[in-house]
Amino acid sequence: MLDLSATTRWLTVGRSNSADARAAGEAAVDDALRGPEARLLIVFASDRYDLPVLLSAIDDRSGGVPLVGCSTAGEIATDGPGEAGVVVLALGGAGFSVATTHAAGAAGRLGEAGAEVAGALDAVANRPNRVLLLLTDGLAGDQQEIVRGAYRVAGPAIPLVGGCAGDDLKMRTTYQFHGRSVLRDAVVGAAIGSDGAFGIGVRHGWRTVGEPMVVRRSANNRVHVLDDRPALDAYLERLGAPAEAWHDPAAFTRFALTHPLGLNRRTGEEQVRFIAEADFEDRSLGCIAEVPQGALAWFMEGDAESVLDATDAACRDALRSLRGQPPIGFLAFDCIARKGVLGLPGTKDEIDRVAEHADGAPVAGFYTYGEIARTQGVTGFHNQTLVVLAVS
Repeated sequence: MLDLSATTRWLTVGRSNSADARAAGEAAVDDALRGPEARLLIVFASDRYDLPVLLSAIDDRSGGVPLVGCSTAGEIATDGPGEAGVVVLALGGAGFSVATTHAAGAAGRLGEAGAEVAGALDAVANRPNRVLLLLTDGLAGDQQEIVRGAYRVAGPAIPLVGGCAGDDLKMRTTYQFHGRSVLRDAVVGAAIGSDGAFGIGVRHGWRTVGEPMVVRRSANNRVHVLDDRPALDAYLERLGAPAEAWHDPAAFTRFALTHPLGLNRRTGEEQVRFIAEADFEDRSLGCIAEVPQGALAWFMEGDAESVLDATDAACRDALRSLRGQPPIGFLAFDCIARKGVLGLPGTKDEIDRVAEHADGAPVAGFYTYGEIARTQGVTGFHNQTLVVLAVS
């Protein structure tokens, strides 16, 4: 076993699939806490647990190590993907410094909430490398506003990374964790300073389908008219959706997982939008982030090969920024829609590939309702994408 006491920075991961919340929390954190001077715990857990009991067990066992996290649509660890469990990532050592915070009531003030959480950067000890981790309620509204708010405070030099909490595709309520607190409609953040470099990779693997359409009418993250058709009708007709997707919310969600909306960007790369739900009365589509009126849009699709190619590319991009230093761990924020394309064997293959790129370093993460990766410019919210944070 690696002697973590001799290192200035360490990262370890624990996991449990116990059905009992207290037993699961204790087992996962015991497995994760194997080094001195623990600075931060990041917890990804299914909402099937009694979450206050789970967090209390982790906090009791760790002796009050700062904690952030969220509920999931599935968990990721070095040994592969999972469901209905808990994964705990711990990092520590003298080479890290951490400050955590949260902003409640985010839905009515997304930009302000992002700015509040970015204030944690003022409280973290200044080190050569810093990153701001954001865990959000993806059902609260336009997530790009959170990124814009955080960027106003963090500035262009601090990368932003993270993801939107899940609720196992129920699309009703997600939860964010800060210490022992289980929050709703919140943004949780951890400012991390490190003597080692961070690297971020982001790729999606989706392709455009057919001719583009114009977003004739939209409001924030709701699309009402595409070309001259109600958005829902245009979407279902163009893609030949199954009959049940026209009237059943669960069937629609299953179909939409693998058929996102792509928006034209000046860079030439499409920005992907997760279509989270449909209004069968007014025939509109609800997305996780803003779809601007007047934008050029495509429907998109992918297959296992294109999604796995994107996995490899995201990992390579993340490692490139480490400037030749080996990673001590990976954090993966993987959209639940990619899981829908890959299926069970492909999902295992994907995490095996991430672990291979990590070259023996531990991996932790979760399946999200949206991903955050801002390394340049103001735009930093993504849908149906894999975001990888490499830590050295």
